[in-house]
Amino acid sequence: MDAAARVAALRREIERHNHAYYVLDAPTIPDAEYDRLFRELQALETEYPQLIRTDSPTQRVGAKPLSEFFPVRHAVPMLSIRTETDTEPTGARAFDARVRRELGLSEADAAIEYAAELKFDGLAINLRYEHGVLVQAATRGDGETGEDVTQNIRTVHRIPLRLHDCAPPVLEVRGEVFMSRPDFERYNEKQRAQGRATLVNPRNGAAGSIRQLDPAMAAERPLSFYAYGLGETRGWELPATHGAVLDALAACGLPVCEHRAVVQGADGLIGFHARIREARDALPFDIDGVVYKVNSLALQQQLGFVTREPRWAVAHKYPAEEALTTVEAIELQVGRTGAITPVARLAPVFVGGVTVTNATLHNEGEARRKDVRIGDTVIVRRAGDVIPEVVSVVMERRPMKDLFGGEPLHPPFALPKTCPVCRSAVERPEDEAIARCTGGLFCPAQRKGALLHFASRRAMDIEGLGDKLVEQLVDNAIVKTPADLYKLGLLAMANLERMAEKSAGNILAAIEKSKTTTLARFIFALGIRNVGEATAKDLARHFGNLDAVMNADVDRLQQVPDVGPIVAASIARFFAEPHNVEVIEQLRAAGVNWPDGAPSAVANSPIAGKTFVLTGTLPTLTRDEAKDMIEALGGKVAGSVSKKTDYVVAGAEAGSKLDKAQALGVSILDETQFRELILS
Repeated sequence: MDAAARVAALRREIERHNHAYYVLDAPTIPDAEYDRLFRELQALETEYPQLIRTDSPTQRVGAKPLSEFFPVRHAVPMLSIRTETDTEPTGARAFDARVRRELGLSEADAAIEYAAELKFDGLAINLRYEHGVLVQAATRGDGETGEDVTQNIRTVHRIPLRLHDCAPPVLEVRGEVFMSRPDFERYNEKQRAQGRATLVNPRNGAAGSIRQLDPAMAAERPLSFYAYGLGETRGWELPATHGAVLDALAACGLPVCEHRAVVQGADGLIGFHARIREARDALPFDIDGVVYKVNSLALQQQLGFVTREPRWAVAHKYPAEEALTTVEAIELQVGRTGAITPVARLAPVFVGGVTVTNATLHNEGEARRKDVRIGDTVIVRRAGDVIPEVVSVVMERRPMKDLFGGEPLHPPFALPKTCPVCRSAVERPEDEAIARCTGGLFCPAQRKGALLHFASRRAMDIEGLGDKLVEQLVDNAIVKTPADLYKLGLLAMANLERMAEKSAGNILAAIEKSKTTTLARFIFALGIRNVGEATAKDLARHFGNLDAVMNADVDRLQQVPDVGPIVAASIARFFAEPHNVEVIEQLRAAGVNWPDGAPSAVANSPIAGKTFVLTGTLPTLTRDEAKDMIEALGGKVAGSVSKKTDYVVAGAEAGSKLDKAQALGVSILDETQFRELILS
């Protein structure tokens, strides 16, 4: 095969793998093999520069920094849509009533069909494809003219540089660039560890990344994209409905959000708004509402625009997730690994659906960089399951020593030299942003944190062993290590303050029940630094038994997917400590056990690589138990039904997920059929 043919083949193969990984969330090859293909393509393009094309995967990064962004006049204006600030069902009814009135429909006429989708909290982008190749990307700007951000958009792997089997003369695709919550948290954690500035929130992270003059800096930011509409088109057969447009864009290889529906009338809109509100916290990205569009493109044209806003669309908002409040105190928390975290105690404020009274400041560097002080008015943000955090300080409201300015009333935050709990020395390694107490298990806070983590729901799942009880057990020197939990007797428990004999018996029964667990849960419960739930599952799946994990060196540990040198070193260091090994042996001696399995068992599993969705209430299994069974055999559990779903396990009151599975023809199992499948 000559160089040109090999380059073309490599580009096709790499983009196919990119689409599987970034869009479908279903990797097809190991990272090492992907890297090998990418390096081969780079080498060939270096040797034969005449073969380099703008749609090559190698051109996603490495462009020279820009001196400025150049204006781009949109062929079709990027107009904003009206926002319905009434967050109640009446907001949807008002929109439907306006549309029906504009169309001259009476109550006797049929319900209007709407396309309902999410309102992403990111940056609107227009992608221009000519003959299937991405040639330009521009921001919305003022709607008429945006900025050319093509080089930065090329760094977003979810955006195809060449469309799949779709090459009209012109196809402009509109959508949203955003940053998912997990990617945002991982990026900020990495920045904090390096003592570098963090992003304020996912939206600012996305917008700021796309407007970086240096594409290499944009490439460092983990961005995503969803398509939601069209700009100019030439030579592309336009479907009859908006829903069909999105289906057609997905067929071209563009990512389109699966959380969308075609509904009938106001009741359909209200139902969609309620379903998304319920699922909002579980979404991996931020939204601030949903969008309703008349589904028929012919009716859209008939309805037209008013003051540069379409009559046929509206954004229906949810309550804000940011609010203003004041800092009443700054306290320090000591975590189970000794990490010392400054926490702002706040005047209670309702935000993101809950009343927030404290917010993390992450570490000393973050607190000082934001310059958060007692008495400050601050913006607090809470999104989904993310811990509330202080976004920024409203400086003009800072209390001063006198009315005419001068010095602030309160000094900047400073970390103490000793642990606030045990008075051991506090140290901060040069390469880390987090300061830690050096007291280890001598420090009651670390002991309590370790025990609470060990007993937590996703670890050993010891029901009833909460903060108050752990505090008593540690303060009374009854429990020092997790192994001591399995030595507790009824008398010792019943003698604790406010502990009735029945309650003590229930907790002892829960401790006894926890003895039978899974290897992944046990590894996670140990509280190894840098080892989260996903890494624990990867370790269990890769090695199959605990002794193999304990005896693995750093090199072998790095063979586990997503385990790099830092995580591998943490694991090796943990198992090299004699007192950690002693606690593990005490736990085994107490009867804590799990079924070992050879790593090959997953590969031979009938569900390895399959995607499941769990819905409804199963007769005998909890959602977590079913999830553990699936993941232990190499399957994956997703939160929503899509074309990628292999099985839906449905129980009582299954709801909309079951309806969608039936519509897509996805295999549906009850609990009995599910058990038969995983045991086959």
